[in-house]
Amino acid sequence: MDRSLAKTKPQFIATSLKRRKADGWKRDYQLYLLLVLPILYFIVFKYVPMYGAVIAFQDYSIFQGVTGSEWVGFENFRQLFEMSQFYIAVRNTLTLNFLDLVFSFPAPIILAILLNELRVIWYKKLAQTLLYLPHFISWIIIGGLVYQMFATKGGLVNNLIVILGFDPVPFLTDKLAWLSVYLGTGIWQSAGWGTIIYLAALTGINKELYEAADVDGAGRLKKMWYITLPGIRSTIVVMLIMQLGHIMTIGFERPFVMGNALVMDYAEVISTFVYKAGLQSAQFSLATAMGLFQALVAVIFVVAANRIAKRFGEQGIW
Repeated sequence: MDRSLAKTKPQFIATSLKRRKADGWKRDYQLYLLLVLPILYFIVFKYVPMYGAVIAFQDYSIFQGVTGSEWVGFENFRQLFEMSQFYIAVRNTLTLNFLDLVFSFPAPIILAILLNELRVIWYKKLAQTLLYLPHFISWIIIGGLVYQMFATKGGLVNNLIVILGFDPVPFLTDKLAWLSVYLGTGIWQSAGWGTIIYLAALTGINKELYEAADVDGAGRLKKMWYITLPGIRSTIVVMLIMQLGHIMTIGFERPFVMGNALVMDYAEVISTFVYKAGLQSAQFSLATAMGLFQALVAVIFVVAANRIAKRFGEQGIW
């Protein structure tokens, strides 16, 4: 009798698990249906185009297509690594992304903490709205604003400098000055939008910790340092790992719009290099090889950053 019960017990457990799964599908079927469109989006626009990566190993011709083009192995990569422009583009991409990481990454964290400290609700909402707005402005428009503000002749900032009795500053032609304008514009455009994630993380901090700190006589700065920052540390680490994954990826619009021939030593990045090689020069295989190399380096950065985070006791992204 005991043996028969022992045999039926695993079957009973398996049956109950199946029933729970079936009940879960019936209960949450609407949520699963909502996932259909995002999944289709990623399949159609993210995974299917991966097939085009084979162009990097072909002498691709738009008339013969992917299936008819000749296979050349790693010839495109060899040609790519022999180009001096390739190393300039990689150097500039790493430099600009690293400087963005140093200056732009802390900006939304600081803004989120400052907004969290505001007690006047209407002023807090107004500040959030004004900080979010630059994110929705096209880089083409931002580029036009930058030229109107920082042009050597006729720019608003240089007009003020001349009125004060100083010589105009070549913000858009001097390399270091252009770099400061590039970084400052990036912070202005993205910092407000980045605060959304950190403000959401701040809502998860236990309010009793702040009350206990008030009882102990802690000021605002100490509460920020010992409660707020540790409370969002895991979110900061995850965002940092994701940012490191984009260390080799840089948007096309920002350097293309703000760059010019006089600062091309800093403004020529991977995205503009791929545009010039792939579209202007019709070297599709070379541009694809560049993109594949870029993706490979990005994966290495993400894996390395995730492992480092786990060694320091953080959860990481997987």
